[in-house]
Amino acid sequence: MVVITIMVILITMAIPIYNRSIIRAKESVLKNNLFTLRTVIDNYSYDKGKAPQNLQDLVTEGYLQKLPVDPMTGNNQGWRTVMEDASQSISQSEPGIFDVHSGSDKMSLDGTAYSEW
Repeated sequence: MVVITIMVILITMAIPIYNRSIIRAKESVLKNNLFTLRTVIDNYSYDKGKAPQNLQDLVTEGYLQKLPVDPMTGNNQGWRTVMEDASQSISQSEPGIFDVHSGSDKMSLDGTAYSEW
């Protein structure tokens, strides 16, 4: 009986630690995917002389094989894009995507929203 009680106590302590490590791993993947998308958007903008109109343009033009998955939403279609201001865009006639954020409405371990990263 004592052994079972000790095992239950250890398991109840380990589960939150395990869950937190999974969240940290997803946050790390999100940061990496955001960095990649932002870098590719910049490269596309410099090469083409205009920003992409949507994220699928990055795949169509060969800058990415496929859109990365947002680990917080579990799909690659939920990215929130920020369009550039027409007056400050590279091609003022065709303003495009300036930045990208996670589509999740959840909060990170550090207390900030994933959609603000």
